[in-house]
Amino acid sequence: MVEDRLRITEIFHSLQGEARSVGWPTVFVRLTGCPLRCVWCDTEYSFHGGEWRETSSIVEEVKKYKTRHVCVTGGEPLAQRRCLDLLSRLCDEGFDVSLETSGALDVSAVDARVSRVVDVKAPGSGESARNLWSNLDVLGAHDQIKFVLADRADYDWALDVLDRRDLTSRCDVLFSPVAGKLAPRDLADWIIADGRQVRMQVQLHKLLWGNEPGR
Repeated sequence: MVEDRLRITEIFHSLQGEARSVGWPTVFVRLTGCPLRCVWCDTEYSFHGGEWRETSSIVEEVKKYKTRHVCVTGGEPLAQRRCLDLLSRLCDEGFDVSLETSGALDVSAVDARVSRVVDVKAPGSGESARNLWSNLDVLGAHDQIKFVLADRADYDWALDVLDRRDLTSRCDVLFSPVAGKLAPRDLADWIIADGRQVRMQVQLHKLLWGNEPGR
């Protein structure tokens, strides 16, 4: 049935390269399609194409890897409304499930067992006008907020958002440099100098495998 299918770009087994579960062996389910066009996007290949898959077959493939951690990503996974069912089905199977989302679409209906990793788009992305600010109001300690920063202006903008919305008291906040745009050492120095309670991260998978798809 069409209503029980999702368009999938790839399913693969790797190490989680970002967020709270960095380093853990993880199965990634990458859904096809995204309504945003961030200028630094590194997964443009997921915007189009893909293969229609039954939700049950997706879950069965994930189970073959015998890995506890599962990350549903994109593109923008929530652009396909049946993503919500997939997330719940994976939780029902006992997986530790995270969702990587752009922050432009409503996350309030996501299963409470899922760790929502919500991007807040800084001006350098070219898509900051798409931030759905009401998403931040529904996040809790189980969730994570991610800022991907291209320069000092993005960093200062992110600090202003943190202060105005008191985000660090609500959940983990992650700061990440745009690869090739902002030197990781510069970002680290700024965080240390400012004494900010945020988690600096670099993309582990890129350090290991570069931009190779399926990694």
